Amino acid sequence: MRRYDRLRHILQLDPEGDSHEIYRLIAAYEFPWDFTRALELALYRTYAVPSIGGLLARTAELTNRTQKRYDDTSLLLDAVVEHGFDSVQGRTAIRRINQMHRAYDISNEDMRYVLCTFVVMPKRWLDAFGWRRLTGHELRAVSHYYSTLGRHMGIKDIPGSYAEYESCLDGYEVTHFGWDEGARKVSDATLDLMASWYPRPLAPLVRGASLALLDDSLLRAFQYAEPSPLSRRLTRGALRLRARGVRLLPPRRSPHYARQNPEIKGYPGYPVGYRISELGTFPAGGGAGSPACPVRLASPGEQEQ
Repeated sequence: MRRYDRLRHILQLDPEGDSHEIYRLIAAYEFPWDFTRALELALYRTYAVPSIGGLLARTAELTNRTQKRYDDTSLLLDAVVEHGFDSVQGRTAIRRINQMHRAYDISNEDMRYVLCTFVVMPKRWLDAFGWRRLTGHELRAVSHYYSTLGRHMGIKDIPGSYAEYESCLDGYEVTHFGWDEGARKVSDATLDLMASWYPRPLAPLVRGASLALLDDSLLRAFQYAEPSPLSRRLTRGALRLRARGVRLLPPRRSPHYARQNPEIKGYPGYPVGYRISELGTFPAGGGAGSPACPVRLASPGEQEQ
């Protein structure tokens, strides 16, 4: 297999009818490392909306149990990528996500914004640091994939195209980004978590590199000092150099899913095994089967991972 053969295969698939398969090929074969980083940035970005960042601070999940929350979010979202919307694992993962969300007063607008980050940020990351850019065909598939996920989550007024996702994201950030003390604590905890994945002497360097990747609107919202121009050039230059190296590598022959990421640490049982139905939090009032959980419950005979 040559470097662009998988892209040629993707271009032969239907961007809507085959959107899950296209997304799986993109995320697990073409850009597994890049999608991990881009989706980390996507979720991090949502903290700058005070109604989101403040709520996350009040739950204390991302300040007191940062690694576990990171693991569970990654594993739940990736269960759908690996197994599909109609699989037992995919339905169980979406049901868990819905059970957690409906325990809190989260607006449809905030939910839709988070969905927009999942569509837009990987594209922007790959434009800047990927070994190739996504094609228009792939962007249609990515948009359709997340529109499907959004419908399973009961989100209303979902954008109908990548351009609409991007416009919705940009407009929401202009009007909603702002300072929140709790959100800043969530941001600091997340940066500390990322630094903890590397040897301790490298922690300040990792934190500085992470800040160098943030745009000015995020830095202002969290009231971080602007990184030096040199820090930004070195960080972004290193990522572009990596992309040039990846372009020369042979294509990946086996998929790489989030559960295989070294960043997944978790609690006893990871990464040896876990049950999707046991991931995440279990706040009061999250009973399955309510209208806010539009995913069919698995029958007693169906097994989960």
